[in-house]
This record gives sequence, structure tokens and C-alpha cells, in this order.
Amino acid sequence: MIQQIEITLPEYARGFHLITDEVLRSLEDLPKAGILHLFIKHTSAGLTINENADPTVRVDFASSFDQLIKEREPFYKHTIEGDDDMPAHIKASLVGFSVTIPITDHRLNLGVWQGIYLCEFRNQGGKRNLIATIYA
Repeated sequence: MIQQIEITLPEYARGFHLITDEVLRSLEDLPKAGILHLFIKHTSAGLTINENADPTVRVDFASSFDQLIKEREPFYKHTIEGDDDMPAHIKASLVGFSVTIPITDHRLNLGVWQGIYLCEFRNQGGKRNLIATIYA
């Protein structure tokens, strides 16, 4: 059995945001066993799984990405949408656009310290749409 829904996330500030609870609230009861696949329908934001307890991890992620992929590089050609746009596309490609999580006993089988992150790389990215597909 396959279920699929679209989840619209509210606008988030630039940064790394835990969205595990939002995703779970949007899903109906999870099957006893299966797989949840989440896909983000945007090219300047991404999804990843990482530390869910210490908020400084999210700050360090943002600082590290901003150091690795800088704005206003003289070699960027795609600049019409603002200084944060091309770096956002690069960052999103590095992080990726989907995550896959096992479902066990009607729960996401994440590690104790794992959560789902929305990686918002634009200063004003707007609402973001996810496609959640459950394979049972």
C-alpha cells in the first residue's frame, strides 16, 4: 500500500529547522512497518537528518555552510534573484532534496538524537512544500 500527501510548511527564517513534529502531525497513523520518503519541491532549500537535542548544532551548521558557500562570489552568473539565491541552490544540492526513514511499530525509526531538518538557505524562502510518501 502506498499513501502520499503534500505538506506545506510555514515560512521559516534562513537556517536549519527541526520539522519532525510538523511532519508527524501532518501524517495519518503510520503503518506497523514501512518507509517514509520525504521530498522537498524547491531548489533553494533541502532536507536532512541530524542532531535533534542541542540547538547549537543548527547554528554551527548555518555558520559552516555560510563559510563554505559564500554570497556575492564574482564568478556567479545566476544573480538576478539576489545575493542569497545561487549560494542557496548550491547548498541545497549538497544537502539533498529528500530523506528516507524506516517505520517500525507505527513510529519513525529515528535514532535517539535524530530529527528531520528543513534546511532553509534563502533569506525569505517562503512556504515550502514537501511530498510525503509512505510505503507499507
